[in-house]
Amino acid sequence: MPGMRDIKRKINSVKNTQKITKAMKMVSAAKMRKAQDAMNAAKPYAKKLTELVNSISSRVSKEMHPFLQPKEYVKSIGVIVVSSDRGLCGAFNNNVIKTFVNFSRQNSDKQIKLITVGRRVDEFVKKRKFNVLDSYVTFGGRVRYDDAVDIGEKVNDYFISDEIDELYVIYNEFKSIVYQTPKVVKLLPVSIDENDEFDTADYIYEPNPALIIKEILPKFLNFNIFSILLESTAGEHGARMAAMDNATRNAGEFIKKLTLTYNKARQAAITKEILDIVNGAEALK
Repeated sequence: MPGMRDIKRKINSVKNTQKITKAMKMVSAAKMRKAQDAMNAAKPYAKKLTELVNSISSRVSKEMHPFLQPKEYVKSIGVIVVSSDRGLCGAFNNNVIKTFVNFSRQNSDKQIKLITVGRRVDEFVKKRKFNVLDSYVTFGGRVRYDDAVDIGEKVNDYFISDEIDELYVIYNEFKSIVYQTPKVVKLLPVSIDENDEFDTADYIYEPNPALIIKEILPKFLNFNIFSILLESTAGEHGARMAAMDNATRNAGEFIKKLTLTYNKARQAAITKEILDIVNGAEALK
């Protein structure tokens, strides 16, 4: 059994760690609330924008814009993989990376070209020599619309120039504070949701459908990327909050066990001293 001094040192060390994990949980909770508010604020606009794009796209020819035209033969797939810059958030990053690895295996007959968002996934793919077109590791949990526009403009150039034939995004979908699930979403070419019910009225477009489509589809792509980044950020803070909460509770349980061990060692030392005193008194008789 370790000495009492060593046990006391371990107890103090675990208590200090518990203070850190508790503070990190509180910080993540505050950041998560802000990120969740931003995510929820963006959802109504994203929903209406999607409805608008679906409605217009169902009425115009697919030749009006490259985003609407499926490629005859898909040779290369662009994949945006979204992770966090920092760790200590449970399986948040591992789940995204595993989903990407499975996706790349399922599409092993095609070229996979990556755009990584987050330091964790960037480190993973570079060690394994994937084809990385662009990397973004400086968001730091503060996503701006300009960041999404930057990614969207590069994706637009890659798609128009036939550098990629399709675009997918792999990220953690925010289900709840303690539950995020990895998701694969196809962004390009834009596909119309056949389950949506469209207004059958015939509209007159001003200035013309081609110009409207040209203006709205890049914005649709940019805002979809922005919404996904917001959702991933909220999920990251939720995952970190849950992980730090578990670490804090585990530290508490470990402190209880160490304290019990310390008390047993202390009781054994006291008993030994009493026995030594009794034996010494008996020897003097």
